[in-house]
Amino acid sequence: MASTYVHDLRLNEMGTGDASGTWGTNTNVNLELIGEALGFGTEGITTNADTHTSTIADGATDPVRAMFVKYTGTLDSACTITIAPNTINRMQFIENGTSGSQNIIISQGSGANITIPAGDTKAVYLDGAGSGAAVVDAFASLNVVDLKVQDDLTVTDDLIVNGDIDLEGAIDVNGTANLDVVDIDGAVDMASTLTVAGVVDVTDTTDSSDASGDTGALRTEGGASIAKKLYVGTDLDVDGTANLDVVDIDGAVDMATTLTLAGNADFNGDLDVDGTTETDALSINGTTITATAAELNYTDGVTSAIQTQLDTKATTGKAIAMALVFG
Repeated sequence: MASTYVHDLRLNEMGTGDASGTWGTNTNVNLELIGEALGFGTEGITTNADTHTSTIADGATDPVRAMFVKYTGTLDSACTITIAPNTINRMQFIENGTSGSQNIIISQGSGANITIPAGDTKAVYLDGAGSGAAVVDAFASLNVVDLKVQDDLTVTDDLIVNGDIDLEGAIDVNGTANLDVVDIDGAVDMASTLTVAGVVDVTDTTDSSDASGDTGALRTEGGASIAKKLYVGTDLDVDGTANLDVVDIDGAVDMATTLTLAGNADFNGDLDVDGTTETDALSINGTTITATAAELNYTDGVTSAIQTQLDTKATTGKAIAMALVFG
């Protein structure tokens, strides 16, 4: 009976009466190939090749027999790598170690294949189904009880976590992070826009002491655009200009410097001025005062109605005149 080669590792299966006197040598080779199958192998791809075939040698050393295979070479386009024979049924770790930032596509037959980006490694399963053989991503649906990542973790698709995530380092999300509840004990540093569809509730009661953007419970070093009402529970301190279309003040206004108005000031209540009021024109209840300041000063010291005083003086003058005339 002639020797045959097993499908998965291509080892020499010696038939009865075969390889007389060389069983020891053949067995040793088989054992070495088993060791090779548990190890690491590297295979180069012809420069800029679009296709490449890795055929595991029968009964002889071959890098693609290894459990971990690294493909190297320089590519200017994606390269389809066919692993042969198409009857090999096993799992392998395959690394795309090529330069040129191109994908490698692992195939075995007309079935499904796996794409591995440059610099990435995937665990693949070869189903060995002959001409219709498929290559499957062995970790496409990986259920891990405890996963410890000591360096960067890059997720290019959905990440579903039913329990807690405890991160001691940074998390970088290029897409959207949809979180029902976020509990953050430390600082959050965002280089882009934070959009919140719900309510942001800041329970810290730290007061703000300056306009640096570094004090208070809610801090911003840039501008703040607020489309709805803003309620301030205590003081509002503006270091620059407050540009307000309408100001409605229910209480007192205390100003330590000059108030300049480019338009009209309409007071529905009293205006109490302890100092000097300077005005170019004055209108009282719709009637414009046309007297000059000098004319108004004539009334200085008058303690009663001017017309009454004039009437009194006229009466007195008339009496004096009559006394002079009639004796």
